[in-house]
Amino acid sequence: MQSFIKWGLRLSILTYGFMHVMTYFNPVPPLLELLWISGLLIFLFTTLHLGIRSIKLPLFLFLCGVAVFLASDENMIEGFRNGFLQMRSIVGLLIVIPLISWVLRDEPYLEAIMNVGHHFLDTGRKFYVGMISFIQIVAYFLLFGSIPMMYQFVNMILKDETGEAWEKFKGTALLRGFALSVLWVVSIPSFIYVVETMEASLWVSIFQGLVISAVMVLISLLFLQADEKKYQIDFTSGIRNEIEHVLAKGNSHEENRRKAVEFIVLFITLFGTILVIHEWRGIELMIAIPLVVLIWTAVFYLLKKRPGKFLQELKSHVEKDMIHQGYQLSILLGAGVLIDALNQTRFAEVAVNGINSLQEHLPFLNMLYFLPFMVIILGFFGLGPLTVMVLIAGILESLSLPYPPELIVLAITSGSAISILLSPLILPLIVLSGSNGLNSYKNGIGFNLMFAIMLYVIVQIYIQMMIYMF
Repeated sequence: MQSFIKWGLRLSILTYGFMHVMTYFNPVPPLLELLWISGLLIFLFTTLHLGIRSIKLPLFLFLCGVAVFLASDENMIEGFRNGFLQMRSIVGLLIVIPLISWVLRDEPYLEAIMNVGHHFLDTGRKFYVGMISFIQIVAYFLLFGSIPMMYQFVNMILKDETGEAWEKFKGTALLRGFALSVLWVVSIPSFIYVVETMEASLWVSIFQGLVISAVMVLISLLFLQADEKKYQIDFTSGIRNEIEHVLAKGNSHEENRRKAVEFIVLFITLFGTILVIHEWRGIELMIAIPLVVLIWTAVFYLLKKRPGKFLQELKSHVEKDMIHQGYQLSILLGAGVLIDALNQTRFAEVAVNGINSLQEHLPFLNMLYFLPFMVIILGFFGLGPLTVMVLIAGILESLSLPYPPELIVLAITSGSAISILLSPLILPLIVLSGSNGLNSYKNGIGFNLMFAIMLYVIVQIYIQMMIYMF
Protein backbone atom coordinates (compact mmCIF):
# COMPACT_ATOMS: atom_id res chain seq x y z
CA MET A 1 0.00 0.00 0.00
CA GLN A 2 2.80 2.42 0.93
CA SER A 3 4.51 1.68 -2.38
CA PHE A 4 1.34 2.65 -4.27
CA ILE A 5 0.98 5.84 -2.21
CA LYS A 6 4.58 6.86 -2.88
CA TRP A 7 4.25 6.33 -6.62
CA GLY A 8 0.95 8.21 -6.56
CA LEU A 9 2.67 11.12 -4.80
CA ARG A 10 5.58 11.13 -7.27
CA LEU A 11 3.25 11.02 -10.26
CA SER A 12 1.04 13.79 -8.83
CA ILE A 13 4.04 16.08 -8.25
CA LEU A 14 5.46 15.43 -11.73
CA THR A 15 2.02 15.99 -13.32
CA TYR A 16 1.52 19.23 -11.40
CA GLY A 17 4.92 20.57 -12.45
CA PHE A 18 4.52 19.54 -16.09
CA MET A 19 0.95 20.87 -16.36
CA HIS A 20 2.06 24.14 -14.76
CA VAL A 21 4.57 24.74 -17.56
CA MET A 22 2.18 23.53 -20.28
CA THR A 23 -0.71 25.73 -19.13
CA TYR A 24 1.55 28.77 -18.79
CA PHE A 25 2.20 28.68 -22.54
CA ASN A 26 -1.14 27.08 -23.52
CA PRO A 27 -3.83 27.65 -20.83
CA VAL A 28 -6.53 25.34 -22.20
CA PRO A 29 -9.31 24.36 -19.74
CA PRO A 30 -8.75 20.55 -19.77
CA LEU A 31 -5.08 20.97 -18.80
CA LEU A 32 -6.00 23.48 -16.07
CA GLU A 33 -8.47 20.96 -14.66
CA LEU A 34 -5.75 18.30 -14.64
CA LEU A 35 -3.42 20.80 -12.94
CA TRP A 36 -5.64 21.53 -9.96
CA ILE A 37 -6.71 17.89 -9.58
CA SER A 38 -3.05 16.84 -9.44
CA GLY A 39 -2.58 19.46 -6.69
CA LEU A 40 -5.45 17.88 -4.76
CA LEU A 41 -3.82 14.46 -5.23
CA ILE A 42 -0.48 15.77 -3.90
CA PHE A 43 -2.28 16.85 -0.73
CA LEU A 44 -4.18 13.54 -0.49
CA PHE A 45 -1.20 11.24 -1.10
CA THR A 46 1.02 13.24 1.30
CA THR A 47 -1.62 12.87 4.02
CA LEU A 48 -1.84 9.12 3.40
CA HIS A 49 1.97 8.78 3.32
CA LEU A 50 2.76 10.78 6.47
CA GLY A 51 -0.44 10.34 8.45
CA ILE A 52 -2.69 13.05 9.89
CA ARG A 53 -0.50 13.53 12.99
CA SER A 54 2.52 14.41 10.86
CA ILE A 55 0.70 16.79 8.54
CA LYS A 56 -0.98 19.06 11.09
CA LEU A 57 0.11 22.40 9.61
CA PRO A 58 -0.97 21.74 5.99
CA LEU A 59 -4.23 20.22 7.23
CA PHE A 60 -4.82 23.20 9.56
CA LEU A 61 -4.36 25.69 6.70
CA PHE A 62 -6.61 23.63 4.41
CA LEU A 63 -9.39 23.24 7.01
CA CYS A 64 -9.23 26.96 7.85
CA GLY A 65 -9.83 27.63 4.17
CA VAL A 66 -12.76 25.18 4.15
CA ALA A 67 -14.24 26.88 7.23
CA VAL A 68 -14.00 30.30 5.57
CA PHE A 69 -15.65 28.96 2.41
CA LEU A 70 -18.51 27.52 4.48
CA ALA A 71 -18.94 30.77 6.43
CA SER A 72 -18.96 32.88 3.26
CA ASP A 73 -21.29 30.57 1.27
CA GLU A 74 -18.75 30.29 -1.55
CA ASN A 75 -18.78 27.39 -4.03
CA MET A 76 -16.53 24.80 -2.38
CA ILE A 77 -15.40 23.05 -5.59
CA GLU A 78 -14.60 26.35 -7.27
CA GLY A 79 -12.75 27.41 -4.12
CA PHE A 80 -10.62 24.24 -4.16
CA ARG A 81 -9.91 24.73 -7.84
CA ASN A 82 -8.74 28.32 -7.40
CA GLY A 83 -6.89 27.49 -4.19
CA PHE A 84 -4.85 24.66 -5.70
CA LEU A 85 -4.06 26.83 -8.73
CA GLN A 86 -3.07 29.76 -6.50
CA MET A 87 0.28 28.16 -5.66
CA ARG A 88 1.09 26.74 -9.09
CA SER A 89 4.14 28.96 -9.69
CA ILE A 90 5.83 28.37 -6.35
CA VAL A 91 5.12 24.61 -6.38
CA GLY A 92 6.57 24.35 -9.89
CA LEU A 93 9.65 26.25 -8.73
CA LEU A 94 10.20 24.05 -5.66
CA ILE A 95 10.01 20.84 -7.69
CA VAL A 96 12.96 21.87 -9.88
CA ILE A 97 15.14 24.20 -7.80
CA PRO A 98 16.89 21.42 -5.78
CA LEU A 99 18.68 20.46 -9.01
CA ILE A 100 21.05 23.43 -8.53
CA SER A 101 22.57 21.76 -5.46
CA TRP A 102 23.76 18.78 -7.54
CA VAL A 103 26.31 20.99 -9.29
CA LEU A 104 27.77 22.40 -6.07
CA ARG A 105 28.11 18.93 -4.55
CA ASP A 106 29.71 17.47 -7.66
CA GLU A 107 33.02 19.36 -7.46
CA PRO A 108 35.12 20.71 -4.50
CA TYR A 109 34.42 24.36 -5.38
CA LEU A 110 34.35 25.61 -1.77
CA GLU A 111 37.74 24.11 -0.98
CA ALA A 112 39.21 25.59 -4.17
CA ILE A 113 37.91 29.09 -3.39
CA MET A 114 39.26 28.79 0.14
CA ASN A 115 42.72 27.90 -1.14
CA VAL A 116 42.78 30.61 -3.81
CA GLY A 117 41.41 33.36 -1.59
CA HIS A 118 43.07 32.50 1.73
CA HIS A 119 44.95 35.84 1.74
CA PHE A 120 41.56 37.57 2.02
CA LEU A 121 40.55 35.39 4.99
CA ASP A 122 43.61 35.50 7.24
CA THR A 123 42.17 37.64 10.07
CA GLY A 124 39.15 37.15 12.29
CA ARG A 125 37.24 40.02 10.67
CA LYS A 126 38.11 39.02 7.11
CA PHE A 127 37.12 35.41 7.77
CA TYR A 128 33.83 36.50 9.37
CA VAL A 129 32.95 38.81 6.47
CA GLY A 130 33.96 36.04 4.08
CA MET A 131 31.58 33.57 5.74
CA ILE A 132 28.62 35.95 6.02
CA SER A 133 29.06 37.04 2.40
CA PHE A 134 29.88 33.73 0.75
CA ILE A 135 26.97 31.84 2.29
CA GLN A 136 24.69 34.26 0.45
CA ILE A 137 26.23 33.04 -2.81
CA VAL A 138 26.01 29.39 -1.73
CA ALA A 139 22.36 29.97 -0.72
CA TYR A 140 21.76 30.76 -4.38
CA PHE A 141 22.52 27.08 -5.07
CA LEU A 142 21.49 25.28 -1.87
CA LEU A 143 18.84 27.48 -0.17
CA PHE A 144 18.73 26.67 3.58
CA GLY A 145 20.85 23.59 2.84
CA SER A 146 23.73 26.07 2.60
CA ILE A 147 23.77 26.31 6.42
CA PRO A 148 24.82 22.71 7.25
CA MET A 149 27.08 22.50 4.20
CA MET A 150 28.91 25.75 5.04
CA TYR A 151 29.06 24.78 8.72
CA GLN A 152 30.73 21.48 7.87
CA PHE A 153 33.15 23.29 5.56
CA VAL A 154 34.03 25.97 8.14
CA ASN A 155 34.26 23.35 10.87
CA MET A 156 36.69 21.38 8.71
CA ILE A 157 38.93 24.47 8.61
CA LEU A 158 38.48 25.41 12.28
CA LYS A 159 38.25 21.85 13.60
CA ASP A 160 40.49 22.51 16.62
CA GLU A 161 38.72 25.76 17.65
CA THR A 162 35.94 24.88 20.09
CA GLY A 163 33.92 26.52 22.84
CA GLU A 164 30.99 28.95 22.92
CA ALA A 165 32.99 31.88 21.51
CA TRP A 166 33.99 29.93 18.40
CA GLU A 167 30.52 28.40 17.94
CA LYS A 168 29.03 31.88 18.14
CA PHE A 169 31.63 33.09 15.64
CA LYS A 170 30.70 30.36 13.16
CA GLY A 171 26.98 30.14 13.85
CA THR A 172 26.14 33.84 13.76
CA ALA A 173 28.06 34.37 10.51
CA LEU A 174 26.22 31.56 8.75
CA LEU A 175 22.75 32.32 10.12
CA ARG A 176 23.08 36.07 9.53
CA GLY A 177 24.41 35.50 6.04
CA PHE A 178 21.54 33.18 5.13
CA ALA A 179 18.99 35.56 6.66
CA LEU A 180 20.37 38.43 4.57
CA SER A 181 20.17 36.28 1.43
CA VAL A 182 16.36 36.37 1.55
CA LEU A 183 16.58 40.12 0.88
CA TRP A 184 18.05 39.72 -2.61
CA VAL A 185 18.91 36.19 -3.82
CA VAL A 186 16.73 35.53 -6.86
CA SER A 187 16.57 31.74 -6.39
CA ILE A 188 15.18 32.01 -2.84
CA PRO A 189 11.51 31.06 -3.41
CA SER A 190 10.12 33.45 -0.76
CA PHE A 191 11.94 36.43 -2.31
CA ILE A 192 10.98 35.73 -5.89
CA TYR A 193 7.37 34.95 -4.94
CA VAL A 194 6.79 38.27 -3.22
CA VAL A 195 8.54 40.17 -6.06
CA GLU A 196 6.28 38.53 -8.62
CA THR A 197 3.13 38.84 -6.54
CA MET A 198 3.62 42.54 -5.77
CA GLU A 199 4.73 43.17 -9.40
CA ALA A 200 7.88 44.90 -8.18
CA SER A 201 10.93 45.66 -10.28
CA LEU A 202 13.34 42.75 -9.95
CA TRP A 203 16.42 44.93 -10.47
CA VAL A 204 15.38 47.48 -7.84
CA SER A 205 14.39 44.75 -5.38
CA ILE A 206 17.75 42.98 -5.79
CA PHE A 207 19.73 46.23 -5.60
CA GLN A 208 18.08 47.54 -2.44
CA GLY A 209 18.36 44.11 -0.80
CA LEU A 210 22.05 43.97 -1.66
CA VAL A 211 22.62 47.45 -0.21
CA ILE A 212 20.90 46.53 3.07
CA SER A 213 22.84 43.26 3.15
CA ALA A 214 26.16 45.09 2.67
CA VAL A 215 25.33 47.57 5.44
CA MET A 216 24.41 44.73 7.81
CA VAL A 217 27.65 42.87 7.02
CA LEU A 218 29.58 45.96 8.13
CA ILE A 219 27.43 46.27 11.26
CA SER A 220 28.12 42.60 12.04
CA LEU A 221 31.80 43.53 12.45
CA LEU A 222 30.84 45.77 15.38
CA PHE A 223 29.15 42.80 17.04
CA LEU A 224 32.23 40.66 16.33
CA GLN A 225 34.47 43.25 17.97
CA ALA A 226 32.21 43.25 21.03
CA ASP A 227 32.39 39.43 21.16
CA GLU A 228 36.20 39.51 21.08
CA LYS A 229 36.18 41.80 24.13
CA LYS A 230 33.46 39.81 25.90
CA TYR A 231 35.16 36.42 25.46
CA GLN A 232 38.71 37.87 25.57
CA ILE A 233 39.70 35.84 22.54
CA ASP A 234 41.85 36.51 19.47
CA PHE A 235 40.08 34.90 16.52
CA THR A 236 42.86 35.90 14.12
CA SER A 237 45.62 33.77 15.62
CA GLY A 238 43.43 30.66 15.68
CA ILE A 239 42.30 31.19 12.08
CA ARG A 240 45.84 31.67 10.74
CA ASN A 241 47.04 28.46 12.37
CA GLU A 242 44.14 26.45 10.97
CA ILE A 243 44.44 27.90 7.46
CA GLU A 244 48.11 26.90 7.31
CA HIS A 245 47.16 23.29 8.09
CA VAL A 246 44.44 23.29 5.41
CA LEU A 247 46.72 24.75 2.73
CA ALA A 248 49.36 22.12 3.40
CA LYS A 249 46.89 19.38 2.42
CA GLY A 250 45.23 21.10 -0.54
CA ASN A 251 45.37 20.46 -4.29
CA SER A 252 47.77 22.29 -6.61
CA HIS A 253 47.34 26.04 -6.98
CA GLU A 254 46.52 25.75 -10.69
CA GLU A 255 43.81 23.17 -10.02
CA ASN A 256 42.27 25.35 -7.31
CA ARG A 257 42.34 28.41 -9.56
CA ARG A 258 40.60 26.46 -12.32
CA LYS A 259 37.86 25.30 -9.94
CA ALA A 260 37.39 28.80 -8.53
CA VAL A 261 37.02 30.31 -12.01
CA GLU A 262 34.64 27.50 -12.93
CA PHE A 263 32.45 28.31 -9.94
CA ILE A 264 32.32 32.01 -10.91
CA VAL A 265 31.34 31.07 -14.47
CA LEU A 266 28.61 28.76 -13.16
CA PHE A 267 27.17 31.50 -10.96
CA ILE A 268 27.23 34.12 -13.74
CA THR A 269 25.69 31.80 -16.34
CA LEU A 270 22.87 30.73 -14.03
CA PHE A 271 22.11 34.20 -12.66
CA GLY A 272 22.60 35.92 -16.03
CA THR A 273 20.51 33.48 -18.06
CA ILE A 274 17.56 33.82 -15.68
CA LEU A 275 17.67 37.62 -15.87
CA VAL A 276 18.13 37.72 -19.65
CA ILE A 277 15.18 35.41 -20.28
CA HIS A 278 13.03 37.37 -17.84
CA GLU A 279 13.92 40.81 -19.21
CA TRP A 280 14.25 40.10 -22.94
CA ARG A 281 11.66 37.39 -23.45
CA GLY A 282 9.18 38.66 -20.85
CA ILE A 283 8.78 35.23 -19.23
CA GLU A 284 7.74 35.35 -15.58
CA LEU A 285 10.53 34.55 -13.13
CA MET A 286 8.59 31.70 -11.56
CA ILE A 287 8.60 29.99 -14.97
CA ALA A 288 12.01 31.20 -16.16
CA ILE A 289 13.91 29.93 -13.09
CA PRO A 290 12.85 26.24 -13.21
CA LEU A 291 13.29 26.08 -17.00
CA VAL A 292 16.77 27.61 -16.83
CA VAL A 293 17.78 25.45 -13.84
CA LEU A 294 16.76 22.24 -15.60
CA ILE A 295 18.63 23.10 -18.83
CA TRP A 296 21.63 24.62 -16.99
CA THR A 297 22.08 21.52 -14.84
CA ALA A 298 21.79 19.19 -17.83
CA VAL A 299 24.35 21.26 -19.79
CA PHE A 300 26.75 21.16 -16.81
CA TYR A 301 26.74 17.35 -16.77
CA LEU A 302 27.03 17.16 -20.57
CA LEU A 303 30.07 19.46 -20.57
CA LYS A 304 31.57 17.37 -17.77
CA LYS A 305 30.87 14.29 -19.91
CA ARG A 306 28.78 12.75 -17.13
CA PRO A 307 25.29 12.30 -18.65
CA GLY A 308 24.94 9.05 -16.74
CA LYS A 309 25.48 10.90 -13.46
CA PHE A 310 22.76 13.41 -14.43
CA LEU A 311 20.26 10.64 -15.11
CA GLN A 312 21.25 8.96 -11.84
CA GLU A 313 20.69 12.19 -9.89
CA LEU A 314 17.39 12.75 -11.70
CA LYS A 315 16.21 9.25 -10.83
CA SER A 316 17.19 9.78 -7.19
CA HIS A 317 15.36 13.12 -7.14
CA VAL A 318 12.15 11.56 -8.43
CA GLU A 319 12.31 8.46 -6.22
CA LYS A 320 13.51 10.02 -2.95
CA ASP A 321 13.57 13.82 -2.89
CA MET A 322 10.07 14.30 -4.27
CA ILE A 323 8.64 12.14 -1.51
CA HIS A 324 10.27 14.43 1.06
CA GLN A 325 8.95 17.49 -0.82
CA GLY A 326 5.37 16.34 -0.35
CA TYR A 327 5.04 17.98 3.08
CA GLN A 328 6.30 21.40 1.98
CA LEU A 329 4.22 21.33 -1.20
CA SER A 330 1.14 20.41 0.86
CA ILE A 331 1.74 23.40 3.13
CA LEU A 332 1.74 25.69 0.11
CA LEU A 333 -1.33 24.05 -1.43
CA GLY A 334 -3.17 24.34 1.89
CA ALA A 335 -2.08 27.97 2.14
CA GLY A 336 -3.39 28.53 -1.39
CA VAL A 337 -6.85 27.32 -0.39
CA LEU A 338 -6.80 29.58 2.69
CA ILE A 339 -5.62 32.61 0.68
CA ASP A 340 -8.34 32.17 -1.93
CA ALA A 341 -10.93 31.77 0.82
CA LEU A 342 -9.75 34.92 2.63
CA ASN A 343 -9.74 36.86 -0.63
CA GLN A 344 -13.45 36.09 -0.96
CA THR A 345 -14.05 37.89 2.33
CA ARG A 346 -13.22 41.36 3.68
CA PHE A 347 -10.37 39.99 5.82
CA ALA A 348 -7.56 41.94 4.12
CA GLU A 349 -9.63 45.12 3.99
CA VAL A 350 -10.50 44.87 7.69
CA ALA A 351 -6.85 44.22 8.64
CA VAL A 352 -5.62 47.21 6.64
CA ASN A 353 -8.42 49.42 7.96
CA GLY A 354 -7.36 48.50 11.49
CA ILE A 355 -3.79 49.56 10.77
CA ASN A 356 -5.04 52.76 9.08
CA SER A 357 -7.15 53.51 12.14
CA LEU A 358 -4.07 53.16 14.33
CA GLN A 359 -2.19 55.43 11.93
CA GLU A 360 -4.85 58.12 12.37
CA HIS A 361 -4.07 58.21 16.09
CA LEU A 362 -0.32 57.92 15.48
CA PRO A 363 0.16 59.76 12.15
CA PHE A 364 3.93 59.25 12.08
CA LEU A 365 3.37 55.50 11.62
CA ASN A 366 2.44 53.74 8.37
CA MET A 367 1.71 50.19 7.36
CA LEU A 368 5.29 49.41 6.34
CA TYR A 369 6.33 49.70 10.00
CA PHE A 370 3.99 46.79 10.80
CA LEU A 371 4.46 44.42 7.84
CA PRO A 372 7.73 42.92 9.17
CA PHE A 373 6.05 42.10 12.50
CA MET A 374 3.28 40.19 10.73
CA VAL A 375 5.96 37.93 9.24
CA ILE A 376 7.93 37.65 12.49
CA ILE A 377 4.88 36.73 14.60
CA LEU A 378 3.81 34.00 12.18
CA GLY A 379 7.41 32.73 12.19
CA PHE A 380 7.23 32.24 15.95
CA PHE A 381 4.16 30.07 15.38
CA GLY A 382 6.30 27.74 13.28
CA LEU A 383 5.39 28.99 9.81
CA GLY A 384 8.50 29.08 7.62
CA PRO A 385 9.49 32.13 5.57
CA LEU A 386 8.01 30.79 2.33
CA THR A 387 4.64 29.91 3.88
CA VAL A 388 4.42 33.32 5.56
CA MET A 389 5.36 35.11 2.33
CA VAL A 390 2.69 33.18 0.47
CA LEU A 391 0.02 34.07 3.02
CA ILE A 392 0.86 37.75 3.42
CA ALA A 393 1.73 38.51 -0.21
CA GLY A 394 -1.33 36.59 -1.37
CA ILE A 395 -3.54 38.77 0.83
CA LEU A 396 -1.78 42.05 0.01
CA GLU A 397 -2.08 41.27 -3.71
CA SER A 398 -5.81 42.02 -3.54
CA LEU A 399 -5.23 45.45 -2.00
CA SER A 400 -4.10 48.73 -3.53
CA LEU A 401 -1.46 50.01 -1.14
CA PRO A 402 -0.14 53.57 -1.65
CA TYR A 403 3.52 52.56 -1.53
CA PRO A 404 6.04 51.53 -4.20
CA PRO A 405 5.91 47.71 -4.51
CA GLU A 406 9.70 47.48 -4.05
CA LEU A 407 9.38 48.99 -0.56
CA ILE A 408 6.61 46.51 0.30
CA VAL A 409 8.92 43.70 -0.89
CA LEU A 410 11.73 44.96 1.36
CA ALA A 411 9.44 45.36 4.37
CA ILE A 412 8.15 41.79 4.03
CA THR A 413 11.53 40.20 3.28
CA SER A 414 13.12 42.02 6.23
CA GLY A 415 10.50 40.41 8.46
CA SER A 416 11.41 37.06 6.93
CA ALA A 417 15.11 37.67 7.62
CA ILE A 418 14.39 38.58 11.25
CA SER A 419 12.20 35.50 11.63
CA ILE A 420 15.09 33.33 10.37
CA LEU A 421 17.43 34.97 12.89
CA LEU A 422 15.16 34.54 15.91
CA SER A 423 12.44 31.91 15.59
CA PRO A 424 13.46 28.56 17.12
CA LEU A 425 10.60 26.81 15.31
CA ILE A 426 11.64 27.23 11.68
CA LEU A 427 14.13 25.23 9.63
CA PRO A 428 17.24 27.45 9.38
CA LEU A 429 17.67 27.69 13.16
CA ILE A 430 16.76 24.05 13.66
CA VAL A 431 19.33 23.00 11.04
CA LEU A 432 22.05 25.20 12.58
CA SER A 433 21.34 23.86 16.07
CA GLY A 434 21.55 20.33 14.72
CA SER A 435 24.96 21.17 13.27
CA ASN A 436 26.63 22.98 16.19
CA GLY A 437 24.88 21.31 19.12
CA LEU A 438 23.66 24.55 20.76
CA ASN A 439 19.97 24.99 21.48
CA SER A 440 17.77 27.02 19.12
CA TYR A 441 17.13 29.74 21.70
CA LYS A 442 20.84 30.46 22.14
CA ASN A 443 21.58 30.30 18.40
CA GLY A 444 18.60 32.57 17.73
CA ILE A 445 17.48 35.11 20.31
CA GLY A 446 20.54 34.63 22.51
CA PHE A 447 23.10 35.46 19.81
CA ASN A 448 21.12 37.49 17.26
CA LEU A 449 18.48 39.62 19.01
CA MET A 450 20.43 42.89 18.84
CA PHE A 451 21.50 42.18 15.24
CA ALA A 452 17.83 41.57 14.30
CA ILE A 453 16.80 44.85 15.95
CA MET A 454 19.50 46.68 13.99
CA LEU A 455 18.29 45.06 10.77
CA TYR A 456 14.74 46.28 11.42
CA VAL A 457 15.97 49.79 12.22
CA ILE A 458 18.21 50.05 9.13
CA VAL A 459 15.48 48.76 6.81
CA GLN A 460 12.90 51.13 8.27
CA ILE A 461 15.25 54.12 7.99
CA TYR A 462 15.67 53.33 4.29
CA ILE A 463 11.95 52.68 3.68
CA GLN A 464 10.69 55.78 5.51
CA MET A 465 13.34 57.95 3.84
CA MET A 466 12.21 56.68 0.41
CA ILE A 467 8.55 57.40 1.28
CA TYR A 468 9.42 60.89 2.48
CA MET A 469 11.54 61.68 -0.58
CA PHE A 470 9.33 60.21 -3.31
